[in-house]
Amino acid sequence: MADSSGSNPQSPGFTEKLKSWLCWSWTYICALWFAMVLTMVYVLRSPLKLQETVNAASVFLNTLTPKFYVALTGTSSLISGLILIFEWWYFRKYGTSFIEQVSVSHLRPLLGGVENSSSAGLFSSVNGDTEPRTNVAECKVWRNPLNLFRGAEYSRYTWVTGKEPLTYYDMNLSAQDHQTFFLGDTQQLRPEDSVMQKAWRERNPQARIRAAYQAIELNRECAAAYVLLAEEEATTITEAERLFKQALKSAGKDTNLVVYIKRRLAMCARKLGRIKEAVKMMRDLMKEFPLLGMLNIHENLLEALLELQAYADVQAVLAKYDDISLPKSATICYTSALLKARAVSDKFSPEAASRRGLSTAEMNAVEAIHRAVEFNPHVPKYLLEMKSLILPPEHILKRGDSEAVAYAFFHLQHWKRAEGALNLLHCTWEGTFRIIPYPLEKGHLFYPYPGCTETADRELLPSFHEVSVYPKKELPFFILFTAGLCSFCAMLAMLTHQFPELMGVFVKAFFSTLFAPLGFFADKMESFMPSCLWHHLANV
Repeated sequence: MADSSGSNPQSPGFTEKLKSWLCWSWTYICALWFAMVLTMVYVLRSPLKLQETVNAASVFLNTLTPKFYVALTGTSSLISGLILIFEWWYFRKYGTSFIEQVSVSHLRPLLGGVENSSSAGLFSSVNGDTEPRTNVAECKVWRNPLNLFRGAEYSRYTWVTGKEPLTYYDMNLSAQDHQTFFLGDTQQLRPEDSVMQKAWRERNPQARIRAAYQAIELNRECAAAYVLLAEEEATTITEAERLFKQALKSAGKDTNLVVYIKRRLAMCARKLGRIKEAVKMMRDLMKEFPLLGMLNIHENLLEALLELQAYADVQAVLAKYDDISLPKSATICYTSALLKARAVSDKFSPEAASRRGLSTAEMNAVEAIHRAVEFNPHVPKYLLEMKSLILPPEHILKRGDSEAVAYAFFHLQHWKRAEGALNLLHCTWEGTFRIIPYPLEKGHLFYPYPGCTETADRELLPSFHEVSVYPKKELPFFILFTAGLCSFCAMLAMLTHQFPELMGVFVKAFFSTLFAPLGFFADKMESFMPSCLWHHLANV
């Protein structure tokens, strides 16, 4: 059976070879067809009166004044300039060329183009195994474990700057999270639950707050309403903590509400300086609900332990969660790098290291930095203050700019506290890109960097923030082409206006030179082919 199936001419291997042969031969067939068309046009130039047509066109063009050519080139320059401006704006906003996007989306299917079948190979793991992954899986957004409070933090930023730190897309994701997390089974909704279900969907903050008070009027024990008021109405962390405590009393045995409220209470204690209390609350929460690891409470714990400078406890947490079988995050990778860098950074000197080489501890620190940078290459610019920070979003995209903003916002102070750690990072982080294969078809320690992070980050981050892009995109061909066309047409218009006679001589010389090879080719064909053959073909 195996032999017969292998010799079947209709097998996938034979079909692929046939397709590749047809694709290879099609180019030469097109070239041959084009050459035959040119030959036939030349042979039939007399019946078609091509020479008379060319002479008439030459006479018409000679009668045109230089003003016509100035207007022609000037108009071409203006149109190409407008196209250039639009292309540049579209590229800056969406990260791609409009003309290329339209060509791929609409023209390529009409021309029989297909998607590159090799794209599946971009997601092969380090050991070569292929992992089928979709764009949705790559660009899945996660709840930011350390997200700020809207009323006490995000709103205060808006009052001071007049800018909105959260996008509608981000807030809509939060509304969906709250509906799913707090309301659960929609078949058994109480009256206050129905009110809260509508409250989470409201886009206006004041409407959400009014709905929360309406739910409390229906039931004084509506914990979800107190959660909303703590998140959005409370203007200080102290007030938010009071409302969360009230919500905890009303939560009863609702596991989702209890976990959410206790976590936020721990974050309130951390923000109010009661760090040891916050650490204890987080540890108790992780022991009480060990199966809720996807909530990433350990990232809150790591940040609080770093604030206490309890580096041994940080290492113990990393030993549990920095496992090859568990999903990674910027917090895990960069905290691991920070601990190893801290052990050698106070005495690290680039000059001394170049003379004597790196010690084992220094090599481990550098490798940890390279590992972290490969996972999220956007973080170092924020830690080194090469890019300005903004308030982190409520949702992040792992390995994206949104995750880098969220990590650096809370952990920059911990890197500054470790003497020399930022200096070591500054000296070594760019070396990562010499290790990663280019063009990123394979990862080094992680899967290849996903190509969809820029689009998702633009939805999560506010418009006034310049999204970090990796790998750095080159300008699309059509932007360069339209820029060159605009400049060339503008130069021709200016030269034609200033030196009309000289430009006329130049144009005639240019076209004479351009068509000289065709004349040479025609003379050679006439010398090789019998004259009677041309005569018979002309009579036809």
